Amino acid sequence: MNTTSETILTVRNLKVDFTTPDGTVSAVKGIDLDVKQGETLAVVGESGSGKSQTMMGIMGLLASNGVIEGSAKYRGRELIGLPVSELNNIRGAKITMIFQEPMTSLDPLYRIGAQIAEPIIYHRGGSKKEARARVLELLKLVGIPEPERRIDSYPHELSGGQRQRAMIAMALANEPDILIADEPTTALDVTIQAQILDLLKSLQKRFGMAVVLITHDLGVVRHFADRVAVMRRGEIVESGTTEDIFDRPQADYTRMLLDAEPSGHKLPVGKEAPVVLSGRNVTVDYKIPGGFLSKSSKFRAVDDVNLSLRQGQTIGIVGESGSGKSTLGRALLRLAHSKGRIFFGETDISDLDRKAMRPLRRHLQLVFQDPYGSLSPRQTVGEIITEGLFVHEQRLSRAERDKRAIEALKEVGLDPATRNRYPHEFSGGQRQRIAIARAIILKPDVVILDEPTSALDRSVQGQVIDLLRDLQKTHSLSYIFISHDLSVIKAISDYVIVMRNGTIVEEGETDAIFNRPAAEYTETLIKSAFSAEVAP
Repeated sequence: MNTTSETILTVRNLKVDFTTPDGTVSAVKGIDLDVKQGETLAVVGESGSGKSQTMMGIMGLLASNGVIEGSAKYRGRELIGLPVSELNNIRGAKITMIFQEPMTSLDPLYRIGAQIAEPIIYHRGGSKKEARARVLELLKLVGIPEPERRIDSYPHELSGGQRQRAMIAMALANEPDILIADEPTTALDVTIQAQILDLLKSLQKRFGMAVVLITHDLGVVRHFADRVAVMRRGEIVESGTTEDIFDRPQADYTRMLLDAEPSGHKLPVGKEAPVVLSGRNVTVDYKIPGGFLSKSSKFRAVDDVNLSLRQGQTIGIVGESGSGKSTLGRALLRLAHSKGRIFFGETDISDLDRKAMRPLRRHLQLVFQDPYGSLSPRQTVGEIITEGLFVHEQRLSRAERDKRAIEALKEVGLDPATRNRYPHEFSGGQRQRIAIARAIILKPDVVILDEPTSALDRSVQGQVIDLLRDLQKTHSLSYIFISHDLSVIKAISDYVIVMRNGTIVEEGETDAIFNRPAAEYTETLIKSAFSAEVAP
């Protein structure tokens, strides 16, 4: 990046406040930022630091109770207070944003192709045929497999990583001047991260595009950013070139972020521990609707998988997007239709109907990959967390439910006073902790955690891992931990299953998998994951 490049976005004394039942919350406290043409500025910090709300404010996307003050000028034109009709001519064309959670910007009722085509037609015009050709080009560009088939898929038919890539395609459709990328690789596999970052770099070079990268992944920042701004509690505590921030950090907080990394080692449970959840020959097929002249077809997401989870054990399931790991987790909880047999303890639950499964649900809990999609925007945090108690512990009084909510929030590191707030008032990482609190309040036997730390900062990941370990020791909990983050899997799991294309390619104790992988695919995953931690 040329240091003499023109400044195209100037932010001065920007403040963002939210009005809540508990008073005014200051999310951003008067920050200054400059973004130059063609550069990558990384804004890093922990959940709740204000990094996402800064950019949401600039884009005019704050929640209804949000108030913004200060100045944000794009090429000299003030964006704060600009009428929506005029702002719409800039966002989606000149400035675009990739959101942390894909389902916040993808409509579940419309096909992927139609959604990506919408900003193309809005800003460029042209025919639907031309837009469809451009969409296919974009889907290929961001690495979505079988784009001719996926263009007609609905969001729920894509994996989390594929949805993230579809959103990236939408953002890049009009070759923007500035791309604001809020955790763009959070939901992507380690092998795909490098491809996406290389893609963004090549587009940046080709179009002179600036990238504002909002992230907690310092490995990505080190490889990708020109400059870094470190945020904490709504303020910028340090900024400078990437080299200065990583090699010569001045602030104690910056040094703490750089030192944070999931650590620890879990000893395997003994063979005498009882099996609490198991699957035999589990197979999941999805029907793919045909097009105008094509027949419907079948896609096998999970293919003849066997698994046994023992009391107190943590099985880590790793694999790339579309490997079937999340689908397997849902099938084991009877949330996805499957063939084969599933047992809770010695009870065959394979054929139980919804009513028969209901009393077992408290024992089998799931923490979803996308917390925003699983938290009702119309309920307070306290109502969300205690919802299961109304079903499974109906005799509890209101005061007793409130007490349980306070205990659960404390356990996941959130202030109990926030239980009267709504999900949109929390950062992505805080919402994930709310989802964990909702699961543990029922004191289950088995928790399946689908990317539970993917939206969390490294320093917070360690706290959540410690929390899960403590809960496991206290209550003899069993976990299935689904993730593409091998650092986290290595720290928390005592047994690892590696999946690819719906099948298990390798499984074994954690030490054996990481130190002596037998499959070439496993070795590739491990090398890709840990190379990001090494300086370029």
